[in-house]
Amino acid sequence: MANFTLTAENWEKVKIKFLRKYRDLAGADIVFTPGKEEELVQQLMHLVKRDREYIEFTINKALADLKGNRL
Repeated sequence: MANFTLTAENWEKVKIKFLRKYRDLAGADIVFTPGKEEELVQQLMHLVKRDREYIEFTINKALADLKGNRL
C-alpha cells in the first residue's frame, strides 16, 4: 500500500516534476486515477526501473514542495 495520498491537482504538479526528471517519459505514459496510488507506484516502478522505496520517497518529496521545480 502506498504511503501517500494524491489529489488530481497534486498529481498534475508531481507529474510535471517526473516528466522533467525522466525526459524519456511522456505524459500519456503516466496515468493516475484518484484513490489508486498503489497502481501509480507499480506503474512508475516499471517505467523508471526503480524500487518502491525510491518511487514513494520521490513522490513524497514532490508533495512536500509542490510549488518548487525540483524533484
